Amino acid sequence: MNARVSPPGSNDVDLMIEQLLDCRLKLALNRSQLRLQLPAMKVCAVVSDRQLEVPHPMRYSMCLGEQAMPRITGTIIAFNEETRIAEAIASLSCCDEILVVDSGSTDQTRDIAHSLGARVLEREWSGYSSQKNFAAEQATNDWILSIDSDERVSIELADEIMRWKESSKVPAFNAWSMPRRAFYLGRWIKHSGWYPDRKVRLYDRRCSHWEGDFVHEWVRVTGNIGRFQSDLLHFPFRNWDDHEARIDRYTKLAAQAARSSGARGNVLKLIFGPPLTFVKAFVMRGGFLDGWRGLAIAYMGARYVLQREFRILR
Repeated sequence: MNARVSPPGSNDVDLMIEQLLDCRLKLALNRSQLRLQLPAMKVCAVVSDRQLEVPHPMRYSMCLGEQAMPRITGTIIAFNEETRIAEAIASLSCCDEILVVDSGSTDQTRDIAHSLGARVLEREWSGYSSQKNFAAEQATNDWILSIDSDERVSIELADEIMRWKESSKVPAFNAWSMPRRAFYLGRWIKHSGWYPDRKVRLYDRRCSHWEGDFVHEWVRVTGNIGRFQSDLLHFPFRNWDDHEARIDRYTKLAAQAARSSGARGNVLKLIFGPPLTFVKAFVMRGGFLDGWRGLAIAYMGARYVLQREFRILR
């Protein structure tokens, strides 16, 4: 009788192979439950020298069919913004997708946006809220960070959003507001009713949408709203002439909105509205602390009310 002699340790090897095959089978049957957590690492987006000082924790996860953290689409509506669109897009470093909705620009706005990796759609102008809602509908992700071409996400705000993304597998809020700081005629404005000008700009489109047909649109949110502490930067006017032109355009839209809603002009508002607006901005809201720029803001606010009420009456 021939005897077969097994080499030393062969039984252990067979057992290891059997266990390995069993593990592979379980892995195939439970792929949706697989999650591999690796140590956190620090990644910095190079936007400026200061950006290198801001750590962005990033968590790795192998999870099929489940997002490790919320993904965000940054949206911008634009028209002839070739001088500002690049900086607006560059500031959205915390977003996973950038979408620009252009309403027929005749300059290089679309080409610049394309060259920077944004997805660009063209749509005829239909109003601020309508354009922004369209942008949200076309986004790949449910979370939307909506900014205008004259706004920038500050480095601090981008870092705050990154920290929220990293820690929010199941977000506790349906939207987030942030203070908006305006740069006016060469200086950041700290008073005059312009700061903190909190705006909801990061929201879940499944429970939020834009409202306001003509001007001064806002996000209506069903659910809880969180509060970021870092600033959204706003560059509303290129110069004094641009401010005047904007007042002319906005008062026309405001008057159109008032007439559409059935509102009638009021002589008392025409007479007392402008001086009250001036006093409110310059005195009650501390515009005098902003110096001559605060005086200019109060004057332009009064001028806006005067033109708006006059056009409603007319």
